[in-house]
Amino acid sequence: MDDIIKYNPPFIDITSHAAEVIYEETSDGGMQMKVKRKRPGTLGLCALIQNKYNIDAVPHVLCSGFTREETEDFLIELHYLGIDNILAIRGDDSAFKKPLKFGRSINDYAVDLVKQISSLNQGKYIEEGLLDANPMNFCIGVAGYPEKHFEAANLANDIRETKAKVEAGASYIVTQMFYSNESYFKYVDRCRKEGINVPIIPGLKIITSKAQIKSIPKNFYIDIPSDLADEIEKAKPENVMEVGVNWTMKQVEELLNNNVPSIHFYVMQNSEPIKMLMNKLKI
Repeated sequence: MDDIIKYNPPFIDITSHAAEVIYEETSDGGMQMKVKRKRPGTLGLCALIQNKYNIDAVPHVLCSGFTREETEDFLIELHYLGIDNILAIRGDDSAFKKPLKFGRSINDYAVDLVKQISSLNQGKYIEEGLLDANPMNFCIGVAGYPEKHFEAANLANDIRETKAKVEAGASYIVTQMFYSNESYFKYVDRCRKEGINVPIIPGLKIITSKAQIKSIPKNFYIDIPSDLADEIEKAKPENVMEVGVNWTMKQVEELLNNNVPSIHFYVMQNSEPIKMLMNKLKI
């Protein structure tokens, strides 16, 4: 946080996991998923960021691992803390399965979660007839996939699913990471043709090790361009981060020149590449 806040980001996303399922960079620079014990996390961090650093915190709100009742409670807590920007996502469906308690329900897909949050924005709670059921004012973001979600039959079908989330109440889209800007530009164009007119924020992740050209596609179902993969393979291990930073810098410059609404960086417990990138961009 101390490294990141120096650049005055307008918002900081905080991930959320039902059983502390997190992606970490390994000692050899790869990516792996770990399940950790429950501990204070998303809510506390968001409150700290927003109230101490005066930066909008954007918690991830998940379907997977939570009942609709637990989700409602979490959203009420966020609302009272003044945290009104959120990212509604399904989550890793295979990472954590939670048995339902009697009489409770779940959101199967992100569109169902968006509908629940939109209902709260209208003062409609799960339990009907509440006397103090005040409307909330969440700005809802959702995920988009320039190379399609791995479970989607094709990109056209995936974009239709994204449109359904927007029609349910989403105000903006943040994309999965990508390494070819052409994928992003084509994705935005297809979304616009489908009638999706909300901001589409590009998401970028800087590659910092040789292992990541295999682990990132495996974990996040995206392609690494051959030019980038070849350059990383040829580089000495200590120079890979610089290769990754330079690639991302070119992406950022092109994206900004094409008037993207903002750029979202995926920072996974390592702020060093972001510091390098900002220095090169002179930000």
